[in-house]
Amino acid sequence: MQTPKKPGGWSSIRYVFRQSRKAGGIGTMWKAMRSKNTCKTCAVGMGGQKGGMVNETGHFPEFCKKSIQAMQADLQPAIESSFWTENPIDKLRQASPRELEACGRLSQPVVYTRGSKTFTPVSWDDALTRISDKLGATLPDESFFYFSGRSSNEAAFLLQLFARLYGTNNVNNCSFYCHQASGVGISSVIGSGTATVVLEDLDKADLVFLIGANPASNHPRLMRSLMNVRRNGGDVIIINPIREAGLETFSIPSDPRSLLFGSPIASDFIQPHIGGDVALLSGIAKGLMEMDTVDLGFLSRHTTGSDKLIESITAMPWEHIVRDAGVAQAEIESIAARYASSENTIFAWAMGITHHQHGTVAVQLIAALALMRGMIGKKGSGLMPIRGHSNVQGIGSVGVTPVLKDAIFTALTEKYDLDLPSTPGLDTMACMEAATSGQVKVGFCLGGNLYGSNPDLVYASKALSSLDLLVTMSTTLNTGHPWSLAEETLILPVLARDEEPQKTSQESMFNYVRLSDGGPSRIDGPRSEMAIIADLASRVQQKETSPALNALNWSAMNDSAAIREMIGHVIPGWESMHKMNASSAEFQIEGRTFHTPTFNTTSGKAHIQPLTLPELAECQSPHFRLMTIRSEGQFNTVVYEDEDIFRGAPSRDVVLMHPADLSSLQLTEGQRITVEGPAGRLPFFQVISFERIKPGNVAMYFPEANVLLDRRLDPLSKTPAFKGALVKIYV
Repeated sequence: MQTPKKPGGWSSIRYVFRQSRKAGGIGTMWKAMRSKNTCKTCAVGMGGQKGGMVNETGHFPEFCKKSIQAMQADLQPAIESSFWTENPIDKLRQASPRELEACGRLSQPVVYTRGSKTFTPVSWDDALTRISDKLGATLPDESFFYFSGRSSNEAAFLLQLFARLYGTNNVNNCSFYCHQASGVGISSVIGSGTATVVLEDLDKADLVFLIGANPASNHPRLMRSLMNVRRNGGDVIIINPIREAGLETFSIPSDPRSLLFGSPIASDFIQPHIGGDVALLSGIAKGLMEMDTVDLGFLSRHTTGSDKLIESITAMPWEHIVRDAGVAQAEIESIAARYASSENTIFAWAMGITHHQHGTVAVQLIAALALMRGMIGKKGSGLMPIRGHSNVQGIGSVGVTPVLKDAIFTALTEKYDLDLPSTPGLDTMACMEAATSGQVKVGFCLGGNLYGSNPDLVYASKALSSLDLLVTMSTTLNTGHPWSLAEETLILPVLARDEEPQKTSQESMFNYVRLSDGGPSRIDGPRSEMAIIADLASRVQQKETSPALNALNWSAMNDSAAIREMIGHVIPGWESMHKMNASSAEFQIEGRTFHTPTFNTTSGKAHIQPLTLPELAECQSPHFRLMTIRSEGQFNTVVYEDEDIFRGAPSRDVVLMHPADLSSLQLTEGQRITVEGPAGRLPFFQVISFERIKPGNVAMYFPEANVLLDRRLDPLSKTPAFKGALVKIYV
């Protein structure tokens, strides 16, 4: 396959028409996309009360292939009862992520018991009785509750509240495997862990750093904002080991000029080694210092700790920076000069930063680099972590964390007289390890694919299969279902966001909370997430094994308006949640957007953290640094298309290597090889000559390549290092 010269454009338009036909026609797709519901895919966000395909500024049309893919999946017909006997476990395990997703919508609860060859349909009453009986017979801290960013704020708040009143703080979410380093890193500096900017700030920026992110594939609607930065005379500096075609030039289908001619995105493209980001960013800071362009007055007035950072960067030899970054000193100094001349700079990043053992350190350094020129605390400037799922930020905001924020804990205990556990809960990887050791016996997943999201997939399967009971609430099948088989495993079918019988809310990465109307169910059988949680909690309450559950009438908790009322009383910055019930008014969360340099710390100042360059393992052929990547045909672990059009990859069982590295191993294009990593090996993968990647580095697709990776973590965020592992490639 050829890499397209202008990714997006006409090919994306044709794709939309093909997917619409599969979903029942253009009219069906149009009606679904225009409904007043929040987009189901990335956290950029659109839809809600302004109408589908409309963003918070009122711009229309706002949609992309991702949103069409997710909608088409929800428009699939129901899986029939006969499917389960025709597709035993062994057959489901042979299916690819794409094939499982395309099986159809889950429509009835199914159960697997150890020794069975198939999942078996059961009634809702039977399914919930099995779960409540097991929870009633299990010590609360022998359970964990995992949340996907697909769910609503109301369902997430309700389930975490049930878990805590049941008696455990083992409450965690998918951000531990993606952007937890962003939250931990930013919070340690400014006291708030989310974006400091709103969408409109991008229109005021004259420089955007895009670091370790590929929005052309993963957040396509951000491309319009980047296009506008360039059209307005600004610059977009891309820092990425892969020179992504979609970040050079992108064709935005809804913009006639861009559709016809394409839009330049990158003004500069810097390619560090995988893991070389901290060295590169340190070099940019060193360049600012040597040009005497650091705003020392701003640092003195609005920060603490800058002296130690400046001392550590001053002491860094350029040769060490250049060696670890893999970028020439002159190129780094040129980027520093560009930054020094900017009036308004936004720093944006994604998992190319957070998926390292030093992910939190890298985020802290990005924040420090912004503060060195006073780029946090004014319009058109700031920090912008590009988060993944549509409500991953929201579920964290409403309390889905192993340790509740003090303000939330106090509000729940004092305003509602709730008896909450105070023992810190387990993060996501800690829950996996506790399952393996037998410390926890029950797992409950509100959406997601916990198995597929893990590194070391052999270990992940073993861990989840060690449980007595595993419950997953899902709309469609994924690899986690056949590969995570506990003593008893239940899959509960749930309604999609736009099928909910009540209104629900979602929070974007810009701290904007939308309200979704829901709508009629497309198939019979699935239930609302809130209804399932309230029913289950009521059943466990009747067991009388967790007295704290008696503080609430759980039968009455299947009421999204009542839950929003409660959220508005206990979640800081969410006071406007009350207005949603009366007026459906969407809102910007208070206290998170910084247009003045007063921060959410005790002193009001930002706390710049000290820096130590991480040690990077040296590698040479046949060893290479690996980065796991996502294609434009997937969303996290969900795969819609096996080919990656934007990179010219015909399938997912491939290794993308620079031509020079192929030559060093005497390999030829398309040759089958074996890849061996710290935790496993993948034989019969196809090597693809890919000149867009920096030599000495290779790329493979997530989640398939996760089998290679061990469980080493960022010690601060507890996020696995999905990038930077050394792999060996041989025939």
